[in-house]
Amino acid sequence: MFMTDQMSRLRPVFAWAALGVLIAAGAAQSAAALREADPMTPPDARTAQQMFADAPDGVDPIVTGPVSASFKQRQKAANCDTAVWPKIPATCYPD
Repeated sequence: MFMTDQMSRLRPVFAWAALGVLIAAGAAQSAAALREADPMTPPDARTAQQMFADAPDGVDPIVTGPVSASFKQRQKAANCDTAVWPKIPATCYPD
């Protein structure tokens, strides 16, 4: 009886602690996603022309394979659809 009373008193404490951990994990994940999609971060020092030096006529920044949503947001923020060679930001290409 004594052990049951203690457990019934501690059960709400454990439940609130578990809820707090879940909320903290969700906030950390959201912060990481926002930091990754931040359009104010400076572009890479390497230009597309340096990345693809063996392509003198340029490389189209259109990606035809599957990419993440954050990559699509990065492309949109960098105006990759209107970029013209050689002034294509390196963020237009997947890592």
